[in-house]
Amino acid sequence: MRLRLREFRPRTGPHEYRITQPRHTLRHTSLRAPDPVGTLLGDHDGLNRLAGLFSFAARSPHTIVHVPLRDGVPPDEGVGELVDLVLVHERLGLRPSQWPGLRRRLRQGTPLTVRTDEARTARDAAAWSGRRDRAGSRGDLRHATHARTFFLFGHREAFAETATCFADAAGRGPYQNRVGEGRMAYLGSFPPLADPPGGGHPVEVMICFKPYPPYAHFRPPGAPASRPRRPAAAP
Repeated sequence: MRLRLREFRPRTGPHEYRITQPRHTLRHTSLRAPDPVGTLLGDHDGLNRLAGLFSFAARSPHTIVHVPLRDGVPPDEGVGELVDLVLVHERLGLRPSQWPGLRRRLRQGTPLTVRTDEARTARDAAAWSGRRDRAGSRGDLRHATHARTFFLFGHREAFAETATCFADAAGRGPYQNRVGEGRMAYLGSFPPLADPPGGGHPVEVMICFKPYPPYAHFRPPGAPASRPRRPAAAP
């Protein structure tokens, strides 16, 4: 997949960070922070582009991927705080409290185009799933919500697995029952997220599909935009 991004190089003291954003807003995709359950609701384009962004993040350990989902069209259903999404490799050591200062410095970005390798992403995801199962550990993703932003802290294989979740949702979503009527379809969840100490309901972010209105014009990918005309009756 080809991704059109903007690249920023803000500095805080002696440290320079590389931050990327999608060049164009994911207009019909939103994220509600988990409390303890959140919802990522997107159309086919949004879910597909998120698959690409997670794939890019998986192979970019020195890059922070910022997806400003609050800039899109507000969803017409769901409860909870609307937040942006930030993907960070654990080795970078970014603290959520540092983010507001960095975000204020994202002014003049440089256009950047990258290509993702879906086959390599699938291999990384499969390898991670196999190791996790053999070790008997869930390998939960660390996360935090701060300054209207949901942070995921992971590594190459974990982000690759999440990319495959979004690719699967983007592929299956348009074919779910009654989505053409504006119904939301649940398609799965993020890979396991770390639960806070003290127990309670497990933290979860659901992945859901919903086309954007007007729904009368919705067609699954690959379907003709309109029905073919009937042949004229014989005289």
